[in-house]
Amino acid sequence: MACWKSARVRACACWWPGLLGLVLALLFLPVRADTAVEAAQFRVDRAGEDVALSVQLRFELPPAVEDALLKGIPVYFAVEADVLRERWYWTDKKVASAARNIRLAYQPLTGQWRLNVASGLPPAADLVAANAPSQTFASLAEALVTLKQFARWRVGSLSDNDPTSKYRVEFRFWLDTNQLPRPFQIGVMSQNEWTLVANLRAALTPEKSGER
Repeated sequence: MACWKSARVRACACWWPGLLGLVLALLFLPVRADTAVEAAQFRVDRAGEDVALSVQLRFELPPAVEDALLKGIPVYFAVEADVLRERWYWTDKKVASAARNIRLAYQPLTGQWRLNVASGLPPAADLVAANAPSQTFASLAEALVTLKQFARWRVGSLSDNDPTSKYRVEFRFWLDTNQLPRPFQIGVMSQNEWTLVANLRAALTPEKSGER
């Protein structure tokens, strides 16, 4: 009897790692998703040396992302905009830039949604700090309306403005999985449902004579 029990234990020890590996493989199997981020509006304005852009994004949160939010896991979005001066003899020069770090979270106790916004990108942008600006919404749809639009966002100033040079503005918006809780990052690393990216660019037209 003792020998039979010992053999059964050895057998379990052999197939258990394989079963565990199979479960993990199924759990983290890449999920296909056709989640597109489009621009309903992308406008660049210039007043003197100041450059501002207005963006209206169009996308739906994938089910996996919404499910994580409902379970109390905050989701982070990063936004970056650069003004580049074109140079034929070298790489284009960045002359101005701005960035935002956005945290979207659901509060089960109140049933409300909260957006925290900080200037800059991690780790400089501390969204956990009490002084990080925030907005509260009654529904996810309302929170997403605010998340998707940027009205006259000041990117920077053309301090080295050259009337003969050509400038362009590049805008990037993405779901930043690097800010998710570390254990959760492993599960979403290969899942396309967690890929939300928008890359936009537009030429910065010269200021019209007399405009200020």
